[in-house]
Amino acid sequence: MILHHEFHSRIPSKDNLLFIHGMGSSSSAWKPLLSVGSSRELLSSFTVLTMDLPGHGKTPMSLEQPMDPASLANAVLETMDSLEIQQVHIVGNSLGGWISLEIAATRPERVHSILGLAPAGLWLQPFMVRHPGTAIGRILANSFKIFSPVLLRFRWARKIGFSRVSPRWRDYSFETCLDAANSMANATGYYPAWDAFLKKRFDKDIQSFVPLTVIFGDEDNTLPAQTCQERSLVPAHAEWLIYDRCGHAPMWDEPERVIKQIFQSTTHRS
Repeated sequence: MILHHEFHSRIPSKDNLLFIHGMGSSSSAWKPLLSVGSSRELLSSFTVLTMDLPGHGKTPMSLEQPMDPASLANAVLETMDSLEIQQVHIVGNSLGGWISLEIAATRPERVHSILGLAPAGLWLQPFMVRHPGTAIGRILANSFKIFSPVLLRFRWARKIGFSRVSPRWRDYSFETCLDAANSMANATGYYPAWDAFLKKRFDKDIQSFVPLTVIFGDEDNTLPAQTCQERSLVPAHAEWLIYDRCGHAPMWDEPERVIKQIFQSTTHRS
């Protein structure tokens, strides 16, 4: 399946930098990172592109497309092939981080480096059933879709929608909150992706020549440290970082710091 993609800069002489969003999100999740001051240097140093997963953003849901992380990794690779892109640096958040790990494990020759921002799949025990509480965001976004442009202008509404995402929810712009709410409300692939990772976790080997950095926030309520941040599931050469006062979306809470880390993680190539 060819995923909807967008180039934010195209510099033939530079390495490719691919951003992959999480479940219930879309490529708009990267706007806060790609609009801060140091993003100009990022956009001039790489060919930067984003992709929407099936049933997310501008990629339609297909009943023929398997939604497990390994199959989604294949869809990313197929899209890369269609664009004649051989190798990429990948930055993935949540499910996008898990997909990045799958690509690194199965097709390491296609990867320059991986930066996982709160990657999913690193849990002690695979989830066996859906946990209703974790679907609250999807339910709220879908129920109040029509009213989101008005409601999210109020601080109390943003608190309801984003206080569990990050301790810094007060700093989120109206645009960031509205983009996230609309992405979640329109994510027809949300439940198919959720069902597809049940009884699974990331448990493959990644070769030592693939640079890997993992970042989690110390206040990640979506994938908490006690159950969803098992370090033994990533290779020994991986760099594991914890950001203070940071939630499940480090690219929202610490965009400048994440950009700095991208440059550090890709120094060997760029």
